[in-house]
Amino acid sequence: QNNMLDFVFAVDDSVTWHMMNLLKNRSHYSFLKVFGPKQISSIQSYGAGIYYNTLVPCNGRMIKYGVISTDTLIDDLLHWKTLYVAGRLQKPVKILTQNENSKLQAALVSNLKSAVTAAFLMLPESFSEEDLYMQIAGLSYSGDFRMIIGEDRSKVQNIVKPNVLHFQKLYSNILQDCPQVVYKHHLGRLEASIDKSPEGQFAQLMALPRTLQQKITSLVDPPGKNRDVEEILLQVAHDPDCGFVVHQG
Repeated sequence: QNNMLDFVFAVDDSVTWHMMNLLKNRSHYSFLKVFGPKQISSIQSYGAGIYYNTLVPCNGRMIKYGVISTDTLIDDLLHWKTLYVAGRLQKPVKILTQNENSKLQAALVSNLKSAVTAAFLMLPESFSEEDLYMQIAGLSYSGDFRMIIGEDRSKVQNIVKPNVLHFQKLYSNILQDCPQVVYKHHLGRLEASIDKSPEGQFAQLMALPRTLQQKITSLVDPPGKNRDVEEILLQVAHDPDCGFVVHQG
């Protein structure tokens, strides 16, 4: 009851949505409401491409809600441009309603597959199902190994441990189709044998979202060399610290 509920609305036309919402729920907006829907939509396009109204009372509790354009959401899901909303959607959420947008549906699945691929690169050859979900839930906290200890790790554990069944439901289809794991859903057990050969890691690196590939490239390639992404990822695939490089990216 005390936790603030967090909603995200993906909308096809942000200006029209804000215009209608300002008429209906003007009090939800900060002082920015005086600038009108076009300016609010323009502000929304910065950063992660999401505009938030916070501390909104609703049915006896506080909520906040973000508004993101469908195209921006699809871009983040496919390419991890900011990983802000894509990172949230790698964890169990309740989708309240969804229209028949096949591009969005495909992007939601692509995001989950990318999360599994990135996690495989960062995990050892064998691991438990909970290890996998911990790694996936930690993706949006990654960047260094702080998450191994301290606040970030406990934050990730608090997400995963009470929600293992929800993670299973979210990822079971992808894991069942994955040749690298034997997924015994009825036993809640995952037997993984991840290909850690350079060839196996290169295939996984090539399947990562574009932004993460670019981040890895900029970490490994000194300025001015301008080698192509494929060449650099092949070098990373041969690196014993490949998983760490992906984590840094």
